[in-house]
Amino acid sequence: MSVRLHLLVEGSTEEGFVNRVLAPHLGALNVFADARKIETSRRRGRIYRGGIHSYEQVAKDLQRWMKEDDRPDAWFTTMLDLYALPDEFPVFTDAGHETDPYRRISRLEAAFGAAIDHRRFIPYIQLHEFEALLLTEPRHLDWFFIEPTHQQAIDRLVAMAETYESPELIDDGPQTAPSKRIIAELPAYAGLKATVAPDVVAKIGLERLRGRCAHFGQWLATLESLSTAQDTG
Repeated sequence: MSVRLHLLVEGSTEEGFVNRVLAPHLGALNVFADARKIETSRRRGRIYRGGIHSYEQVAKDLQRWMKEDDRPDAWFTTMLDLYALPDEFPVFTDAGHETDPYRRISRLEAAFGAAIDHRRFIPYIQLHEFEALLLTEPRHLDWFFIEPTHQQAIDRLVAMAETYESPELIDDGPQTAPSKRIIAELPAYAGLKATVAPDVVAKIGLERLRGRCAHFGQWLATLESLSTAQDTG
């Protein structure tokens, strides 16, 4: 059985990852994925997408898409960063007291799923942001950053990442979140992330990401299994 999977994503980086990496992989398993960025506003008949300003914004856009496609072969998921997640997300404050990041994200996703209350919705929030995936093997940044000074910067990122059991555990501080660490070493990344990040993740490969990033790996396994899932409604 084949299914369709709609991903509501935070921005162009995640959209590029879905289109260039995730969708081809899942398509081979009869899970046909597409992505769209979160709607942020409508002005003069135009829809603007990308970024998160509030939980309500995410929930409304997700529920709108669910109404647009209510067929039983349609599944939905999200790809949002924990870093800078709006604090009105369900149980955000209480979950923030958890010292274990995996327990924190589990509580957030469970509450998010309960709030949306759709039988074919799989909530996913990235620990702590998309760039954690790049820090699984930051050496692959040399595909884009090729100058000798860049290599020295990449070496420092490699050394930093090796101090963590998993790149998912690199925190969400305003100066120490994964993207901030990359930009501190490679400032040009800030303007290139939507191009660079999906390609670097593709070079790392989903199997390596699965092995190093437990939360991401669990989500990926769930998506891979959808072609055998039974609709309960």
